[in-house]
Amino acid sequence: MRQRLLSEGAKELSYEIREIVKKADQLKKLGLAISWENIGDPIQKHHKMPSWIKDIISDLMKIDDTYSYCPSKGMLETREFLAKQTNAMGGVQITADDICFFNGLGDAISKAYQFISRTSRVIGPSPAYSTHSSAEAAHAAHEPLTYKLDPNNKWYPDLDDLYNKVKYNPNVVGILIINPDNPTGMVYPLETLKRIVQIAKEFDLFLIADEIYLNITYNGARAYSLAEIIEDVPGISMKGISKELPWPGSRCGWMEYYNRDKDVEFGRLCAALDNAKMIEVCSTKLPQVAIPKILGDPRFKTYRDQTNTNIGRRSKIISDILGTVPQLTFNPTYGAFYNTIIFRDGTLKPHQKMNIKDTKIKDLVEGWVNGQDIQLDKRFVYYLLGAKGICVVPISSFCSELQGFRVTLLEEDEETLVKTFTAIRDGIVEYLES
Repeated sequence: MRQRLLSEGAKELSYEIREIVKKADQLKKLGLAISWENIGDPIQKHHKMPSWIKDIISDLMKIDDTYSYCPSKGMLETREFLAKQTNAMGGVQITADDICFFNGLGDAISKAYQFISRTSRVIGPSPAYSTHSSAEAAHAAHEPLTYKLDPNNKWYPDLDDLYNKVKYNPNVVGILIINPDNPTGMVYPLETLKRIVQIAKEFDLFLIADEIYLNITYNGARAYSLAEIIEDVPGISMKGISKELPWPGSRCGWMEYYNRDKDVEFGRLCAALDNAKMIEVCSTKLPQVAIPKILGDPRFKTYRDQTNTNIGRRSKIISDILGTVPQLTFNPTYGAFYNTIIFRDGTLKPHQKMNIKDTKIKDLVEGWVNGQDIQLDKRFVYYLLGAKGICVVPISSFCSELQGFRVTLLEEDEETLVKTFTAIRDGIVEYLES
């Protein structure tokens, strides 16, 4: 081409959660049945939407106006409903004008980093959720900037690490919180959140909180929202219905802007995000119209509470199985529906294998792992995929120096759940003893 087409940041775009599917699909074509533990889609894992929710959506589809455009920032009635919910938390107060809808949080995340100055950075947790880390790195044309989550301390943030990286990197303008966390399933303690707010206040930063899992907690945990603890610090909360309803195919998420009148630069960023959506005309209308009718229905809380209880029960089943392996650092989860399991230092080695009976599958897997510089946890993941037909995601792909893998807590058939995680445990033992 006459000029280079790709920006420097394009190489930072990666999404291992989907990339591993390409490998699994190759094995599937060879006749291997795959158990998908790579992506957080409750529907794929046999979750059934209640009939009353389906009825609400079905009735809305019979209304002609459902098929028209909606206001660029989203349906006013829905934004008023959501603002009222946030204000009821008793912290920062917002209006409908402080809310803007996007086509899923993926769209919102991309937009959030796109309009930040190229030399400015938003520091996020590691292990990192790929959509955030890739989008932020792509905007900066540099590798992601992260603070550590500590597997030896319940996956809580290393606040000294965060403080020092903010203090000695003047390009940092914002701090990302994912609460509850993906990929670890950790829920940020209240005192930790308050400390992060104080760090933001000290260095004149803004906060971004990905709260897509805010209402998915269990085993006695409670997630505190950014709105409750942000005080007068500028911030953005990202929310949606893909996990909570769950309706992942709706691609419906929104941003809530907090304290945008407290800082001129932050106010300009919020205005740019609104204008970006205006250029696109609007986001998908049907799920927006459905939100007040579903979330405002008294049956929803009962449904959500029971669903959370079920996730918590599955988390304990997984803990009983994988928590027995001494070579693993295993933390119980309290929010979202993932667990990140770490191999202890020195456990993984480049010669380890699992027995793969099918010659064609064995040759393909060994072709992936031999003759190339490959992370040891990714090597394990490929063998687990070929030997057991279980698709998990390596933690080294989450902007982390740790070696491990992420699984979901979503399989609703508990017999299948036990079978899958017993196979993972047996695969680990075989691999480490080889």
